[in-house]
Amino acid sequence: MKFGTKAIHAGVHPDPTTGAIMTPIYQTSTYVQRSPGDHKGFEYSRTHNPTRTQLQNALAALDNGKHGLAFASGMAATDCVVKLLKPGDEVISTNDLYGGSYRIFTKVYEPLGIKFHFVPMHDMAAVREKVNERTRMIWVETPTNPLLNVIDIAAASAVAKEAGALLVVDNTFSTPYLQTPLELGADIVAYSLTKYMAGHSDTVMGALVYNDDQLHERLSFYQNACGGTPGPQDCFLVLRGLKTLHIRMQRHCENGRKIAEFLKAHPKVGKVYWPGFADHPNHEVAAKQMNDFGGMISFVLEGDRKEDAVAVLEKFELFSLAESLGGVESLSGHPATMTHASIPAEERRKAGLSDSLIRLSVGIEDADDLIEDLRQAIG
Repeated sequence: MKFGTKAIHAGVHPDPTTGAIMTPIYQTSTYVQRSPGDHKGFEYSRTHNPTRTQLQNALAALDNGKHGLAFASGMAATDCVVKLLKPGDEVISTNDLYGGSYRIFTKVYEPLGIKFHFVPMHDMAAVREKVNERTRMIWVETPTNPLLNVIDIAAASAVAKEAGALLVVDNTFSTPYLQTPLELGADIVAYSLTKYMAGHSDTVMGALVYNDDQLHERLSFYQNACGGTPGPQDCFLVLRGLKTLHIRMQRHCENGRKIAEFLKAHPKVGKVYWPGFADHPNHEVAAKQMNDFGGMISFVLEGDRKEDAVAVLEKFELFSLAESLGGVESLSGHPATMTHASIPAEERRKAGLSDSLIRLSVGIEDADDLIEDLRQAIG
């Protein structure tokens, strides 16, 4: 079954009671039992909910995985994965990382005795240097947020397997439409469903997808025991969003290419970060493991001055200045003061994240209108 067909049909089925083609919103907290312990598979909605079950099945199918779990946010999904570790364990991750992931790693779990190494993961030699007998997890984000570095998932998998470590891939920017990390050797795929998967800027949710039954036993236990589960209304919204994921991603990619090429040719733009360019340092890896290059673009203006970047952000009319990404509407952001403010300035600069960097989430509007907005804002 090809991706577009799976997006609409896989993992879901009409409601057996009424025949409703769309999964109903089971807005209930509990379920009547015939006798103690004799129920229809549902006892309490923190543990299981029919709407969430359908979503989890659909998510697993799209990533060609066996198990899917949905969470109240992407950070709740991340938190669940890190609970697999214990004090003394070590994690290797990229130095160009979403600020929320960096924050939970360093502010929540490092004080509990888990050590994190942040390295330029597009250089696999830098990853190998940090591997030791305590390495239990390698956390990959690709393309990275916000510098759009691309990490070789298959190469990272080889390192993880040699170390006896789990490989986790945050696939939020790509979605399974652009790459399927499980097929490249990942053990767990993590998502902020808030972004492209839901796609309409109207819900917050996260997810994990994987194959291993023992992992499922542990992760589903944490999901239930710790309670970071989403409500049925949000699950319904993400199920709806998944049905158009392939169509939306096609347009995001088409528009992204046009915007990236416009920015690269603009005399007032300095550097453009987009993995579709042949001169992008990780372009060959991106071309090998991705089906297209996505709609996320970052750039700096000539002169690399923060005040110039702020002036452009304030002039945008279609690129709304807001947190998040992956919605049908185009968004702009200033990572240094928004999504990555929780990372110390010195660490941001070491990773190459300039205070003048502008990040664009290119939506599915008409590309000519978006280019005109960029033209008037940059001047």
